[in-house]
Amino acid sequence: MSIKTDKQSEIAECVRKNLEKYFSDLDGAKPHPIYDMVLHAIEKPMLEIVLARAGGNQTAAADILGINRNTLRKKMQLHKIK
Repeated sequence: MSIKTDKQSEIAECVRKNLEKYFSDLDGAKPHPIYDMVLHAIEKPMLEIVLARAGGNQTAAADILGINRNTLRKKMQLHKIK
């Protein structure tokens, strides 16, 4: 098994466990729309870590993320990342 697959599985399992806990904690209450909630929760730390790994270089960070630099800049503004 490759490192990429192992890490993807670990991340997926972390998300899975936290979503199960989220639903359990609701105790029957109606959930908020979770798609945007989950994406917003994981996107900011992902961007921060990748930017740090890229030494703050937005072009390099965008390449690592597989997104356009302008998309990265918009996401940074959305999450208030400098």
